[in-house]
Amino acid sequence: MAIKIGDPIPEVVLKRIREGVENVDTPTLFEARKVVLFAVPGAFTPTCSEKHLPGFIKRFDDFRARGVDVICMAVNDPFVMQAWGRTLDAPDGLQLVSDGNADLTRALGMEMDASGYGMGIRAKRFALYAENGVVRQLFVEAPGEFKVSSADYVLEHLPA
Repeated sequence: MAIKIGDPIPEVVLKRIREGVENVDTPTLFEARKVVLFAVPGAFTPTCSEKHLPGFIKRFDDFRARGVDVICMAVNDPFVMQAWGRTLDAPDGLQLVSDGNADLTRALGMEMDASGYGMGIRAKRFALYAENGVVRQLFVEAPGEFKVSSADYVLEHLPA
């Protein structure tokens, strides 16, 4: 069942790279803060690399000015996420986290089968806004679309 507004973020361990590969759990990422998490089907894929992550990079300071942290997640390994962030010059504060086994993706009910493209289970394209670990807004794209999870759209729809 897909997560909905008012639900807590499931407790899952993800991976990220800072000084090395590290585990980071969702309570650490979400508790006591405002967070936009956006998920992409895959790092280095066309829409994700040309529009989705670049939009959040461009608007990163606007999110931070509103006190909102930004996290990008994909069902890729942490080394791919790090390389992708470097390739696109993601700012240090924009976290790129790896959900390599799709644990959070499945816990959120946001998985899709991309086996037809040779990609296996991936995250649907979506964004969510959470306060203190609770989902306050959810923006899930229709298959093949890129509208409601864009940085501009999410920023416009954040609470004042």
